[in-house]
Amino acid sequence: MRLILILTASFLLTSCGQMLVQPALPLIDNSIEKLNRETDLKKAEKTVTGNLKILQRMIKIDPKNAQLQTYAAQGLYGLAYGFREDSQPQVASDLYLRGMRHGVTALQLNGANNLLGSTIADFNKQVSGMRKSDVAAMFWTASNWGKWIDMHRDDPDALAQLPRATALMQRVIELEDTFYYGGAHMYFGVYYGSRAPTIGGNFKKSRAYFDHARKITNGKLLIPDLLQAQYLARQEFNRKEFHQLLSGVVNAPDNLMPELGLQNQIAKRKAAALLKRENEWF
Repeated sequence: MRLILILTASFLLTSCGQMLVQPALPLIDNSIEKLNRETDLKKAEKTVTGNLKILQRMIKIDPKNAQLQTYAAQGLYGLAYGFREDSQPQVASDLYLRGMRHGVTALQLNGANNLLGSTIADFNKQVSGMRKSDVAAMFWTASNWGKWIDMHRDDPDALAQLPRATALMQRVIELEDTFYYGGAHMYFGVYYGSRAPTIGGNFKKSRAYFDHARKITNGKLLIPDLLQAQYLARQEFNRKEFHQLLSGVVNAPDNLMPELGLQNQIAKRKAAALLKRENEWF
């Protein structure tokens, strides 16, 4: 990991840095893969923040590189969700917003036009024309956007943006529903499970989306169980399911899915924190 960062940083110090950005992208892919296997959360946090600093330097050199913008959206989401949301919510909110903007920039570099300033009709029309090559940018844009909206549920202006984030994630479902371990299905599990049916919630759909997400990883990724407990079980006031799901996450083997060891360790930490609030919510 350190070697990858040193090599990447050295590219930034050359006079022809922009020409070397593209060859450096596989190093970033390799860095992400190794990071996903890291189970030491303190070490992972340091790595994420360090990688993001390097990414920002690379973006300054090559601001029109859509792949770099997408990596930044992914990295900011990871830092916010994994290491800031529970302890520093305002910081996390700002990170999600930054991540969303990087994702939108990536989509616009790929051909979209004025996504944030367009009418909803024009936005949906543009999204319907996006291709499989846009899936990563759509997914990380919508992920950041959806989380930012979730953190501002009392703000009508924020809630008014939800159809745009949802349109992007729906397009991900249409083009590549298994992308990032079924993350789009988790989005819709939360989307339908976090609201009462009177305001657009649908508990049956929510459960089906979470089940589908679990199938994609054979139940080895713990995030679907975490989210189902956090959103659907709470909304249904189902204390038994809430407790069972979160206890299952906390007690799951550490080597359940080595290639996503970091995500599972984050899920375990979040599940333990939620269990401490069980008596408060039920």
